Parts: sequence; C-alpha cells; structure tokens
Amino acid sequence: MPRFSLVGTSRAPVAAAALFTLSLSHAARADEGGISFWLPGLYSSFAATPAEPGWSFATIYYHPSLSAGADKGFPRGGQVDVGIEGRGDLVAFGPTYTLAQPVFGGQLSFSVLGIGGRNQATVDATFTGPNGNQISGERSEALTAFGDVIPQATMKWNDGVNNYMAYAAAGIPVGAYDPDRLANLGLGHGAFDMGGGYTYLDSQTGREASVVLGFTYNFENPDTDYQSGIDAHIDWGASQFLNKQLFVGVAGYYYQQLTGDSGDGATLGDFKSRVAGIGPQLGYLFPIGEKMQGVVSAKAYWEFAAQNRPEGWNAWLTFAISPAAPKTN
Repeated sequence: MPRFSLVGTSRAPVAAAALFTLSLSHAARADEGGISFWLPGLYSSFAATPAEPGWSFATIYYHPSLSAGADKGFPRGGQVDVGIEGRGDLVAFGPTYTLAQPVFGGQLSFSVLGIGGRNQATVDATFTGPNGNQISGERSEALTAFGDVIPQATMKWNDGVNNYMAYAAAGIPVGAYDPDRLANLGLGHGAFDMGGGYTYLDSQTGREASVVLGFTYNFENPDTDYQSGIDAHIDWGASQFLNKQLFVGVAGYYYQQLTGDSGDGATLGDFKSRVAGIGPQLGYLFPIGEKMQGVVSAKAYWEFAAQNRPEGWNAWLTFAISPAAPKTN
C-alpha cells in the first residue's frame, strides 16, 4: 500500500490524522427525543485514509448544546415533551486493530467504542399525547453513567490520491436507559448502520477533501413500542496542511430521516427529522517515541435547518495514538 508524505517529508504523518475516524463510532442517544443513533459530525477529513497496521486508541470529548421551542413536541415513552433544552459532557473511548495482511485488496480494521459522561435535560412541559392533556410542568434531570457499546468494522482502499472506505457498525443497547427519564446515555434499542466514503488526498500540496454517506436501521424499542425510521446522513470535510504537522479546514453534515417512525408509541406519527451543520476544524500531529504517533484535533458545528429535532451547536476534541509509519531514506 502506498505511503503518504507531505512536501519535504519522507514519512507518513497523515495516517495519524486519519486515526481518530477509525476508533470513532456512534454515540448513542434516544431516537424518540428527535436525536438519531448516528451522531452527525462523526466523520470529517481523512475519513477514508488508510492507517498503519496494529493497535491504536482514541479518546473523544463531545459537548452538545441543543434546544427546541415550546411549539415543538418530541415523543418519549408514550408522552410528548415540549420546550426542550439539553447539553452533555461525554467521552467516547476505544481501541482499533488494523490488520497488516490485505483483505480483498484493502485494509480491514475492527474497533469497539464505549461511552460515558453526563447528560442534562430540561423540558417546559410534558403531555400525555397529541390531545394535549398536560400531566407535568417544567422538569430538569441530569445523569452521569455509561452508554451503549458500539462495535465497528471498516475496509479501506488506496489508489494514489484516491481513497475509498466501507464500514458497518451496530449499537448494543446496554447503556443507562429509562423511558421515564429525560436524560439517558443509552438508546433503549439496537441499531445497525452501514455506508461508504471517499477521500481525496494530494500529499504534494497537502490538500484533502472527504465525504461519507451512510444509512441507519433502528430496531423497535421494547420499552416504548417505538421504532424510528431509516435515516440517511452525509458527513464531509476539507482541509489544508500548513506544514507537515498542522492542518486546518472546514467540516459539515446533513442528516435526513427517509422513512417515518412507527409503533404504538409513535404518538406523533411519522415524525421525520432533519438537521444540517457546518464549522471549522484543525489538527496537530506529533511523534510519540520512535514507534508511535499522535494527533490532537478539534472541530465545532453550528446547526441549522432542523425539523423534528433539537438544534444548537456541538464541539469535539480528539486525542488519538497509532503506530508511526516506517521511516524511509
């Protein structure tokens, strides 16, 4: 597999910039609140870039701040919440193992992600359903716990400046979840997501652009008899290396629910949701000893065009460690 190098270098620091996408997967939050299994903004630049074989590890801090007005309702456990505000301080962490031996001409990786942290949520009022019978007023809750476990498999191929990716991931609903709680870190149901992506990376100019398209199938929540529809999502990013260690760029996403929600708990009908986001990103690559390398990256998104979904802003901070590319003369 060809090794990437930037102008004036003889090794492949770009592999570390791609690492944080290998170990990331889907931070799980309850679909019925208008928030999907797929976390928009998960992928950005270097999404399809191959990395070095071996073990790697990533830790991601994620801070969302979301709200929706009192004129918008969100189903939860057979009830409807209005006037939602929420914020979180979440940490996702997990290892990735990348095989050295090619599979179908590409690079195969396996990862497992765990999630933990604190969620806070407030609603102005809760109703029993679309008839508007109020059963409670303003209410706030906070929860510190662990979320679901998410395994993922990724295949990547490289052909010069062109890089291709296919992935599949699943949500195992073992995280903290209670249909009567406002704040949860678990889905309450299983989910399956798969898709593919492309990265253009010119190592001579340090220019890069990536796009990832995926689809999510949600299983029924057995506690609420609620099944969210099939979702589509596009994440993208573009960046420029300013030198062999520092890159800057822009990233964005678009999420659209394709089919409606269903089940006895879907009191608001189809409830198809949508949201878009855009913001800056930057990253810094550095050696760790002689055999490892790391990357610290940050990005933030401002959301707009939301439908049946809270909107606001979110920020990401990632620290990842991976094997360094072999030195060449």
